[in-house]
Amino acid sequence: MKLELIATATFGLEAVVKREIQALGYKIIKSEDGKITYMGDERAIVRSNLWLRSADRVLLKMAEFKAAEFEALFQQTRGIAWEELIPIDGKFTVTGTSVKSKLHSVPACQSIVKKAVVERLREYYCIEHFAETGAEYTIKVTILKDNVTLTVDTSGVGLHKRGYRVCDVAAPMKETLAAAMVQLSFWRAERLLVDPCCGSGTIAIEAAMLGRNIAPGLNRSFAAEGWELIPRELWKEERKHAFESVSYDTKLHIMAFDIDAKAVEAAKENAIEAGVDDCIAFKRMNMQHLEATAPGGIIITNPPYGERIGEKRQIENIYRKYHTFFKENPTWSLFLVTTDREVEAKTFGRPADRRRKLYNGRLEVCYYQFHGKKE
Repeated sequence: MKLELIATATFGLEAVVKREIQALGYKIIKSEDGKITYMGDERAIVRSNLWLRSADRVLLKMAEFKAAEFEALFQQTRGIAWEELIPIDGKFTVTGTSVKSKLHSVPACQSIVKKAVVERLREYYCIEHFAETGAEYTIKVTILKDNVTLTVDTSGVGLHKRGYRVCDVAAPMKETLAAAMVQLSFWRAERLLVDPCCGSGTIAIEAAMLGRNIAPGLNRSFAAEGWELIPRELWKEERKHAFESVSYDTKLHIMAFDIDAKAVEAAKENAIEAGVDDCIAFKRMNMQHLEATAPGGIIITNPPYGERIGEKRQIENIYRKYHTFFKENPTWSLFLVTTDREVEAKTFGRPADRRRKLYNGRLEVCYYQFHGKKE
């Protein structure tokens, strides 16, 4: 069955997600702020959830139409063949957003959509009451400038929830953002990668999973696993393929440091849970002691963005260390995400080779890329 799918993404990561979808072999229909629309089938839902590293969710697109009145929203929603997706015992809820639209009341829109779906299913199944004891189908109504898009969430919990983060630290980075940072650096498995401010180890772990070709969704479940639309055999086949695709023999050179002993211990526990503890060297260390153990290494990091005086001094010391380090090691590269708009002058005294506006949670940050000299 041909299906139209939408991979949602944090602003700034659309190009990364687009490349990931293309690598899975699916045709891109369009790329917009925060979402990539593409064509697939039932297996594409499975593969996308298992393999997309930087997407937030995978949505099944049901319909798109214009509606400036509640009656139009009701009738066009009711006209969709919901029975082809939702079985008689399906549990369905409705969420929504509305921006610059005449139908601006989100609760009212959710209620109208829910009522329309119930009416459609009631007529099809010839019943008055739905037990809703089966699989979950979360319908989302998105209205932008009177254009309505109806989707169903196939992922359930957001895709950044890989399942390996058993120990946390303050202000952890989302796994999806860390994976995107590694991919945007064009790091290769044979190259030394260092994170001197590793926190809970997310960047190092995501790099190791990428380097070993470990599917990020391999050890978690998804909402669509209980759907009748997708045979259980598909999930078994794709999980088996994902397990067989892991490259255990790939030699990786990844180092992760932090001044906080608790952070280092948390990072170790998370790496063990992710199955990549054998290829990451963790160590408690003040990054002021950072040294180049090989030429042409790469630093990918998310340093603290502190506002208090002590934190500001700590960050200033980090920048001074980077300035000295890269002056002494010109073949190394730095990929750094921060809220600080003066990092270029503080670290290198020159503009970054590339910049990209991203969001770390609700914080607007910039991903600065400083490329080292070729050996």
